[in-house]
Amino acid sequence: MEALDPRLRASLVAHGVIVIVLGLLAGFPFALVITGGLQGDLRAWRMAHMEGVLNGLTMIAVGAAGGLITLGPAQARWLWAGYLLAGYGNVIASVIAATYGVRGLALEPPPSNVVVFLLFTAAIVGVFVGLWLTAAGAFRRAARGT
Repeated sequence: MEALDPRLRASLVAHGVIVIVLGLLAGFPFALVITGGLQGDLRAWRMAHMEGVLNGLTMIAVGAAGGLITLGPAQARWLWAGYLLAGYGNVIASVIAATYGVRGLALEPPPSNVVVFLLFTAAIVGVFVGLWLTAAGAFRRAARGT
């Protein structure tokens, strides 16, 4: 077991930047809703904007801290996949939710709500997998003292 592979770390950072850009793009309809140029739910567009920024920053932070995380190759791939699922899942679900006026809180029609529910559910699983492995790998590294 060793620190996260540099390519995996770089991939997390690069995908984190893309997720941030998606969140920033969601800021344009958010601004239009604020100014009255677009009808929509202010809370939903705020969430879409912030989901991208916060999830992307989390991905960048984990990629940057990857030298302090000791995992086996399979665990490292699960960590990477978990954060990608969380990052993209949350920002895409939030934009769909704001666009169609749904919340995705239950698996029920309309179809846009079902898609949002499934994306948020997958993102929740992904973030917990990623966070669990990040903590486990950091504690493992701390116990080794190197």
